[in-house]
Amino acid sequence: MWTIILLVFSNMFMTFAWYGHLKDPSIPMWKAVLISWGIAFLEYCFMVPANRIGYGTFNAFQLKTIQEVITLVIFIAFSVIYLKEQLRWNHIVAFVFILAAVYFMFKK
Repeated sequence: MWTIILLVFSNMFMTFAWYGHLKDPSIPMWKAVLISWGIAFLEYCFMVPANRIGYGTFNAFQLKTIQEVITLVIFIAFSVIYLKEQLRWNHIVAFVFILAAVYFMFKK
């Protein structure tokens, strides 16, 4: 469970680091890069322990798949709530196909 919790926090920081600056394009690029880099450091502070703790319970392929699903869930919320973008039917269909990949990743 710690792996999942740490991955959630990691991805929250990652999403803000990568996409948070899009809300205000007037911020100079160099500032956006430095701010994003600082936020990304926090992301690593959660991601590295998440992978260390989870490896063994999950293999590397499974860890990456879990991380991507968490990323998509957080990104959807971020895009709709923070960036005020509309979630359309084709986005949902694409995400469902990605979730289908999760099924096969964990199938024995």
